[in-house]
Amino acid sequence: MPEKPELDFPRPLTTVDVVIFAIRSNALQVLLVQRPRAETEPFPGAWALPGGFVDVAGDRDLEACAARKLKDKTGVVSPYLEQLGSWGSATRDPRGWSATHAYFALLPEQAAGGALAADAQWFAVEGEKVRPNLAFDHAEILQAAVQRLRSKVEYTSLPAYLMPPEFTLPELQRTYEIVLDRPLEKSAFRTRMLAADLIEPVARMRKGPNRPAQLYRLKKARAPVFFARTFNPPG
Repeated sequence: MPEKPELDFPRPLTTVDVVIFAIRSNALQVLLVQRPRAETEPFPGAWALPGGFVDVAGDRDLEACAARKLKDKTGVVSPYLEQLGSWGSATRDPRGWSATHAYFALLPEQAAGGALAADAQWFAVEGEKVRPNLAFDHAEILQAAVQRLRSKVEYTSLPAYLMPPEFTLPELQRTYEIVLDRPLEKSAFRTRMLAADLIEPVARMRKGPNRPAQLYRLKKARAPVFFARTFNPPG
């Protein structure tokens, strides 16, 4: 086999960053990591999205790199991972010309409550940002991810991937409302969910102060459902 030719041109720093969303404490939250405090590091001690350099020997593609970074920080595999976009410039990283390929992921409640890497912490999303200032251009990436998520939630079943293994329809509706940051009409929501071939009842009920509520689960290996209309059409 002939040897690969040596590349004789400068190459940018190439990274993958992952915006990891979950519903925690009745709020949309995102996982951040604290950067090393060494003065030789860019943005020492600042909060950032989980990510890092592509492993050219081990990552078969960008999605594999994103999945690896996600598992490194959470110990789990996300049921939903989507490419968000690419950001690159000569100024976004003080170490030189760099490009990052961003993904966003959804974690169900029980996975988000598990053990995290020592440098990782959940933060509430407020509007389209978080309270700490983020390193690099990660505030811009987070904003784009929140906008993408909310846009897709208008016409898809993505919030189902944020749910625990079993849930009630009111709990699923509440998750939609948390992500969209607005209420939804109960009867229309219930009709849409039950007609979507998305969830199935389990042989258990959720007991509470009122009458027992039917428990549901996401159908096995169910791909996202795309609805014909948004939940609250404008105008």
